[in-house]
Amino acid sequence: MRAIEVARFGGPEVLVPIDAPDPAPGPGEVVVDVEVADTLWLETMVRAGRGGVVFPVQPPYRPGVGVAGTVAAVGPTVHPHWIGKRVVSRSGPAGGYVERAVVPADGLVAVPDDVELRDAAAVLHDGVTALALAEIVKLAAGDRVLVTAAGGGLGAILVQLARTAGAVVVAAARGEAKLDRVGRLGADVLVDYSAPNWTDRVREATGGLDVVLDGAGGEYGPAAFELVERGGRYSAHGTPAGAFGSVDPELARARGITVTGIEAVQFGPDQFHAYLRQALAEVAAGRITPLVGQTFPLERAADAHAAIENRTAIGKTLLLI
Repeated sequence: MRAIEVARFGGPEVLVPIDAPDPAPGPGEVVVDVEVADTLWLETMVRAGRGGVVFPVQPPYRPGVGVAGTVAAVGPTVHPHWIGKRVVSRSGPAGGYVERAVVPADGLVAVPDDVELRDAAAVLHDGVTALALAEIVKLAAGDRVLVTAAGGGLGAILVQLARTAGAVVVAAARGEAKLDRVGRLGADVLVDYSAPNWTDRVREATGGLDVVLDGAGGEYGPAAFELVERGGRYSAHGTPAGAFGSVDPELARARGITVTGIEAVQFGPDQFHAYLRQALAEVAAGRITPLVGQTFPLERAADAHAAIENRTAIGKTLLLI
């Protein structure tokens, strides 16, 4: 089968296509014929050797965090009714940038008939995280909500959830192309945060914020925090700009602002699968439309990572197998 392997840490070029033996499922496992593989910003950090103690991956390894496809074979103890079913699942240690993935059977989630596998892969992580964040910050009608990195896969879903909740939604992203795509999803105000004094534009449009959903990090999160009014909510869950958007906890307490980080959306399998089923149901009902901006064939995984890293990617980036 075709697969991608990382033999050493480095730039996107270390994602090398290889031929590998077809896998066989062990007890409690299935083999999925992969049609779509998910990609995350986090994977570019791991590939570059910046996973740290939280993601202590060492080469050689096969990257990939999730797949969508059709179950081709089941191992011992797994019910054969799974064979032929369309599923989405997080990847196991064998990776997801592969033609055939071995995944735990207890991690499978069936994809509804009216949901495309591409959309299922797109919400596998971003949909789950977005739904969890919406609950954590308690999005409500009338809230003035800023979503940074709104042009990414997660940000685009958060824009839709905030809009559905009845909030006034400010979408901040880099460049006209991203803002144009996000604007079609229902954002009330579009702000290019590559422009100087972008926070002035947000304040002029809203007068202040009740919620910041910071998926960009770096300097953007702390700058947005200054716009949050007393009693507001601030979530720092993204790092594309270099680090999570940290703020002074004493200042947050003094202003009565509830601050949460990426740890708030780390949960066990049962909760993850519950959110995933909810995300798929929202897609099936037309209430969430994943923003898939670009797809690449498996052999061009390096190009996919390059697009994510240089921040030219719009919405979700997926690999088509």
